[in-house]
Amino acid sequence: MRETTISILGAGAWGASLANLAIANGHRVRVWSRQGNETLAEVTQDADIILSAISMKGVREVASKIQSLTLPPETIFVTATKGLEPQTIYTPSQIWQSCFPNHPVVVLSGPNLSKEIDQSLPAATVVASRVTTAAATVQVAFSSSRFRVYTNPDPVGVELGGTLKNVIAIASGVCDGLQLGTNAKAALVTRGLTEIIRIGNCWGAKTETFYGLSGLGDLLATCNSALSRNYQVGYQLASGETLTQILEKLPGTAEGVNTCQVLVQLARQQNIVMPITEQVYRLLQGEVTPRQALDELMLRDIKAEYGH
Repeated sequence: MRETTISILGAGAWGASLANLAIANGHRVRVWSRQGNETLAEVTQDADIILSAISMKGVREVASKIQSLTLPPETIFVTATKGLEPQTIYTPSQIWQSCFPNHPVVVLSGPNLSKEIDQSLPAATVVASRVTTAAATVQVAFSSSRFRVYTNPDPVGVELGGTLKNVIAIASGVCDGLQLGTNAKAALVTRGLTEIIRIGNCWGAKTETFYGLSGLGDLLATCNSALSRNYQVGYQLASGETLTQILEKLPGTAEGVNTCQVLVQLARQQNIVMPITEQVYRLLQGEVTPRQALDELMLRDIKAEYGH
């Protein structure tokens, strides 16, 4: 395997995990963080791959700064951020592509809880791009015996699966926090996937992508793990804590909180029915209690499983 120069932007848990995977594969890895000593120019110089694992709110600013730098024309951008930009409703890959229209952009997303990856437990992920050679390059760079990487030609679907499931993870945390049982959780996650597909199709994503690792796979991991920050938000809300209290002590960002607000705005504009997302939004806004949100979902008009 040829040694590749990989620049990782963001030294949080996910950025550090991806850096360690690349180092273990023998690549030259540089990591940039706001607290670090190295500049963006130093970290990205002559990079074959620039991988962004920064939180959603910092993506636009960092991408804009890199625009002023000179990069090799073949540099591949990889985004591993999950979220939506509130002002534009852009995904992270759309921000990177708008800033670097002549460079390939690859989305990396899957059921990847960073703590488990750090423990060398087996995991799989998906890299997706409209440029198949770029996805294949990133696949080779990160694949190992403990981290299996699949390619996919639907970057929008792969990215949205990882982003939208965070809202359902909040609902799952509430479900477990209220001790509602396995039947309720299974129903919630399944109906949550229906909402994800519904709004994903509106973005032009392929339905089958949401049944894959970056959709259903990531949904299952995040909705069933106390390691998930979004799950923790829901669980602690169900335990009676306020959102402000929870976010103050949460390590890292729960992107689902911001994503939920943007999603509700979009769903209302497009007249897309998203009852679970709507109730999570009302819960986060303090309009309903966790128990009231559940009652609203259970008392909806009875209907057929498929179709609206």
